[in-house]
Amino acid sequence: MKKHIPNTITCANLFSGCIGVVFAFNGELEIAAYFVLLSGIFDFFDGMVARLLHVKSAIGKELDSLADMVSFGFLPGVVMFQLLKMGDFKNEYLPYLGFIITVFSALRLAKFNIDERQTEDFIGLNTPMNTLLIVSLPFIAKDYPAIIGSTWILMALVAITSFLLVSEIKIFSFKLSDLSWTKNKMKFIFLILSMALIVSLKFTAVPFILILYIGLSILHFRIKA
Repeated sequence: MKKHIPNTITCANLFSGCIGVVFAFNGELEIAAYFVLLSGIFDFFDGMVARLLHVKSAIGKELDSLADMVSFGFLPGVVMFQLLKMGDFKNEYLPYLGFIITVFSALRLAKFNIDERQTEDFIGLNTPMNTLLIVSLPFIAKDYPAIIGSTWILMALVAITSFLLVSEIKIFSFKLSDLSWTKNKMKFIFLILSMALIVSLKFTAVPFILILYIGLSILHFRIKA
């Protein structure tokens, strides 16, 4: 019975992602973002539960990637599609370029599944973190409509995030073998600084958190080397 628990949690991730996609296609991007957060919670706990119960399986790994493809691949593509539709440069076909994020997310997930270097940490930006950036944009647009409404800025984000997804940049994961400061110092620093940014900047903090995540990851692996 217990072997099915992690996969059930993964299916909850997929289910939440599907609902988020529907809201995103209906233009309700903020509600879609909340379902992304819900998917992220399920995505975090499915692997943790599998490790705790010692029931990691090949089907669980594949199911996790398929669920992530919807929640953190297709859904952010839909959100970017909608944002480009609302952008200041009107073109009938341009918004479809938002799905470049979906394509590169698929490449990222496929690469992760066969890359033995990524058992503990990531190489390239992980799809949940990338999705968090994309779904934060509608919230940021409330304070900075000219920036998020710029088609060229949105297209630049498509290009940058797509590159980061398949890059060779080593990114630390949040898998914790224990809670010691020595082993997890950089992760704790990241969490503390991220919380401070969220308190002070709210949703606008997300792009800065992403930059912080990448920067601390680079520093972490340079020190480790």
